[in-house]
Amino acid sequence: MGIQRVESVTYGVEDLEESVRFFEDFGLLLVERTDEHAVFETLARQTVHLDTRPSSTLPAPVEQGPTLREVVWGVDTAPELARLVAAAGRDRTVRAAADGVHHTVDETGFGVGLTLARPKPLPARHRPSNVSGAVDRWNSPLDSVGRVRPLRMCHIALNIPKDGREQAVAFYTDRLGFRPTDVIKPMGVFMQAPGDDDQHTFLLCHRPDRAGINHIAYEVPGFDDVVEGGNHMIDSGWREARKLGRHTIGSNVFRFLHAPCGGRVEYACDMDRVDDSYETRVHETAPPHTIWSLRTNRDASPAA
Repeated sequence: MGIQRVESVTYGVEDLEESVRFFEDFGLLLVERTDEHAVFETLARQTVHLDTRPSSTLPAPVEQGPTLREVVWGVDTAPELARLVAAAGRDRTVRAAADGVHHTVDETGFGVGLTLARPKPLPARHRPSNVSGAVDRWNSPLDSVGRVRPLRMCHIALNIPKDGREQAVAFYTDRLGFRPTDVIKPMGVFMQAPGDDDQHTFLLCHRPDRAGINHIAYEVPGFDDVVEGGNHMIDSGWREARKLGRHTIGSNVFRFLHAPCGGRVEYACDMDRVDDSYETRVHETAPPHTIWSLRTNRDASPAA
C-alpha cells in the first residue's frame, strides 16, 4: 500500500528548555533528553525530535529561526519502502542511515524521510454522550477528561511558495503516492496518504514568496479534550493562535497554539474519514475557513 502515517518530525530549536516545557504541557511523552536534544512520543509511538544542533546531513532550514527540518513518513512493508526510495531518488540523492531511515529533500527544501512504520495500538476510549433519542450515559455525571494526551500526529501543513507549486505537489503525488482530496486553487492542496483514512494527512499551502512550517495537528479523543487541552495550555502561559472552531475542509474541531519550535500545533478531533470512493474536489475559490468558530459578546458594552 505505501505510506501509512507521519512517523517522526525534527525541529531545529533555539531554546530547548522552552520547547520541552511546551510539549510536556501539550501532553506528549518525553522519552529522551540531553543538553542539546529531546524526543517526545505520541500514544501511537510517533516521535517529535527537538535539536539545538540538527544533523549536518539535513537540508538547510527553509526559513529563519526555529522551524521544522524534516518529516519522516512511515511505510507499511519493506518492498514498498524500497519502491518509494527508488521513486524519490530518480533525480536526487537519497541517503540511508543506520536507523533505517532514508533521507532526501523535497522541491521546497524540506527534509523528507522514509522508513518502516512501527505503529502502536491505541487505547480504546469512548466518552459517552446523550441526546434525545440516542442516550448512552445513565446515572453517570461527566468529569473533566483530566490530563490530555494526544493520540497521534494526524496531519502536517507546510507553507510553500506559489512559484513551483505544481512541482512541489507532484513530488508527493507522483513519487510518494499521496492522493489529492481537496484542491483549493487560490490556497493549496490537501492530500491523503495511501494507508490513512483521514480526509487529509498532508497539506501544502501556497504562499506568495515564502516557505515554512504552518502547523502539525494532533488527534485527541474528543471535543472535551480539544477544549480542556487548549485551556490547560493557556493556563500554562502559552499563546492561542486561533479560536476554537470546526474546519470546513476535513470537518475537524480544532484549537491552535503558537509553538516555540516554529509554526503552530493543533489539537484536533472528529475529522472526516474517506476511502477510495471519495472523489477529489476542486475549488475555484477558497471555501469558508470554518463551519463555525467561537464567538462571544460577553465583554461587550451593554446596549444603551
